Amino acid sequence: MTNLFDDEAGEFRVLRNAEDQYSLWPGLLEVPAGWTPVGPTGSRRSCLDWIEAHWTDMRPASIRGGPDAGSAGVASTGPDTL
Repeated sequence: MTNLFDDEAGEFRVLRNAEDQYSLWPGLLEVPAGWTPVGPTGSRRSCLDWIEAHWTDMRPASIRGGPDAGSAGVASTGPDTL
């Protein structure tokens, strides 16, 4: 039996969680808690293409928000400027 997540002939849907992260999900399975269907329902390829086009920032929403988002704890790699 083919794994439902790898079934090229299966029907899939696109899910998104509260952190704006996306997932490809087999249409036969119940949507897990914390995830919401968004985008298309269709072939594996069409759903992956939609995710690729719409999920342009892989960072979780919780670290994208403010002006310093994503830089906390990251050391500077360039020279200091005055």
